[in-house]
Amino acid sequence: MASKDSFERSLSKIAEIDASGYQLNSVLAVSEDLTFNEIDGPLAGVPILIKDNIEALGLPATAGSLALAETPVVRDSTIAKRLRAAGATIIGSTNLSEWANIRSGKSTSGWSAVGGLTANPWKHAHSAGGSSSGSGAAVGAGIVSMAVGSETDGSIVCPASLNGCVGIKPTVGSIPRDAMIPISGSQDTPGPMAQSVAQAALLLEVLTGKSGYQSAVNGRSEIRIGVVKEWATQNPVTNQLFQELVSKLSKQIKVAEISLPSPSDQEGESEFKVLMHELNEDLATYLLTRQGARVKTLQDVVDFNLANKGAELQHFGQEYFDMALKLGGRNRDYQKLRSENLDWAVNRVLAPAFEKFDILIGETYAPAWKSNLGGGDDYGSASWISMAPAIAGTPIGALPMGLVDGLPVAVGVVARANQEDRLVQAMALIERVLDLGVLQPTFTK
Repeated sequence: MASKDSFERSLSKIAEIDASGYQLNSVLAVSEDLTFNEIDGPLAGVPILIKDNIEALGLPATAGSLALAETPVVRDSTIAKRLRAAGATIIGSTNLSEWANIRSGKSTSGWSAVGGLTANPWKHAHSAGGSSSGSGAAVGAGIVSMAVGSETDGSIVCPASLNGCVGIKPTVGSIPRDAMIPISGSQDTPGPMAQSVAQAALLLEVLTGKSGYQSAVNGRSEIRIGVVKEWATQNPVTNQLFQELVSKLSKQIKVAEISLPSPSDQEGESEFKVLMHELNEDLATYLLTRQGARVKTLQDVVDFNLANKGAELQHFGQEYFDMALKLGGRNRDYQKLRSENLDWAVNRVLAPAFEKFDILIGETYAPAWKSNLGGGDDYGSASWISMAPAIAGTPIGALPMGLVDGLPVAVGVVARANQEDRLVQAMALIERVLDLGVLQPTFTK
């Protein structure tokens, strides 16, 4: 696999690209007492970065919040254990949208009180996406070839799309979530981010403890692909790139267009409230397991932010936290909302589509918008491709489709639950058809 050279090269890139020079600011912390992992495994010699909402010894696991900044990590998550056992060297943790973007509607992707604002490796002023901003930016910049992100709805797919790398959000529950700071038990999952589909498949095998994904990269079984008409952006050039991809694909395999019911405002509000109800319970459950944490409940976090508002609340508030406290945990209102949400995502969108197709594809996001601290994110041009898979807890991936205005855009790929092998097969096929290689960012300031 990789050598000690790649480990040292990644560390020098953190110094040159990330901390000084371009000031990408994708790495929140470098591992304490960092030594090269000598274990000979599938990731031998590979330097890895993990999102700072996942615990690993030697890293802070803050979720970007000062409330957890002085809480030592005393355990490895299962994710960290699996990475180390596979031979990877965990060199650091990546910056993220604080609390994984669930604090405020004015939250700016890539900003946290602990890590500051992550930039985009293509154009510095533009967003790196959220909430796995640092993981996407670090892979896109070539600091590492692989990183771990996490997604609740779009948080791997978005930064993969905006930074020009590959991301996979697998089936919820397929990767252990112990010692990971949560939002939602029904929607959260860690997942791989990498420079290529083959690398993402390898990392997925390590994270899930399952084999078969690497072999799926060269899979030749018949695959039926549905092109979802409604999964389009508001950007004409992105739309044109996607149509060109569909045309190329259709020369190799059978593809057909399908129409699916777009979500109403009610579906979107229901999903949001479900997350609020689950956050109320799940964050408290996690904090009780975090030895030495000075915050033990969501209310404690709200109080901490108010007491430290100069640092924590300088750019945006915490109205979502306030709402979660008001709504309560998994009560009767929650059960109704969750049931309605699943009915839409599963019975009206995904199940009917998968009657005729193995894989669904569409566009993800328009090119990255300019970061606007305190002004929130500009998702207006994005498609809703991640929403139904997020609610249903089913897999979705993204990979680069080309450049628009000097910024990457991506194709999104959706599969049935626990069919990551089919997802990887389709993503690898698309990667071969596009033949873009690893995108090299411009680092334009």
